[in-house]
Amino acid sequence: MDKKYFVGIDLGGTFIKGGIVREDGVILVSDKVPTGKELSAEGVAENIASLAKDLIARAGLENKDVRGIGIGAPGMIDGKTGVVIYWNNLRWRNFAIGAVVERFTGLPVKIANDANVAALGEVKFGAARKYENAIMITLGTGVGGGIVVDGKLVEGNQGAGAELGHSVIVAGGKACTCGRKGCLEAYASATALIRDTKEMMEKHKDSKMWSVGGLENVDGKTAFDYYETDDYAKEVVDSYIAHLGCGLTNFANIFRPDVIILGGGVCAQGETLVKPLQKIVDEELFAGKMGPQVPVLIAELGNSAGLLGAAALWL
Repeated sequence: MDKKYFVGIDLGGTFIKGGIVREDGVILVSDKVPTGKELSAEGVAENIASLAKDLIARAGLENKDVRGIGIGAPGMIDGKTGVVIYWNNLRWRNFAIGAVVERFTGLPVKIANDANVAALGEVKFGAARKYENAIMITLGTGVGGGIVVDGKLVEGNQGAGAELGHSVIVAGGKACTCGRKGCLEAYASATALIRDTKEMMEKHKDSKMWSVGGLENVDGKTAFDYYETDDYAKEVVDSYIAHLGCGLTNFANIFRPDVIILGGGVCAQGETLVKPLQKIVDEELFAGKMGPQVPVLIAELGNSAGLLGAAALWL
């Protein structure tokens, strides 16, 4: 009988989250442990292996019951070789994490970029489970991207593709952390939204957004919270949505996915965010109503997307 259980690992800079996942997406047990950023790369891999072994035991399983371990990791990932080519946060270069975790656990390992596995998780078990083709955009500190075609990740050469946040939407525009100017990330990340909110407040001391107190209290919700009552907040949000809508329409035209999924903290705004974005995509989509439409949906899996998507690497 085919093995129906998988270990999903979501590797972050601060914590390693893991779970035992059944083939229908049910998480039997889950836990998290500190990453151990002060450790060597091999030390972090040992922490991953220890968590995996502990979770297998707590689920009442043995290695023979588990098909494999899936790992979603930040940075540039070569899924074919199981190597983290580059992860800036912990300064990893060309670390063969797949082989090391396999050595510690005795289980086969598959690995992919964390934003990619989140997209795969949403397609297999979340907001896009009815679809085979999806684009996922995560709106956080940066703008992450994931592409799923025919139920499989599209990762590009050595897994270095799908960097949708680094597509330029304003030629010669605002500087991005990647070194280019005008990237979607420079306009549509939560970081960009907070920056624009603060800049607007500094220009307009009469803005109602100052009710939050000082600039240090501004977050990604501030402009949305005052959208209906403050023209300056409305200007920030409308600009944010216009730029994000431009990026989403580009992806819709390039890939014509069944659906675009949005994840990240900004998505807590729900319909306030999605409704105007959907309007932009509908109006600017190539061939308009004559071609297949592309709905914009909010991700459903939340903090479990990473470990579920990592497990789904085995499906």
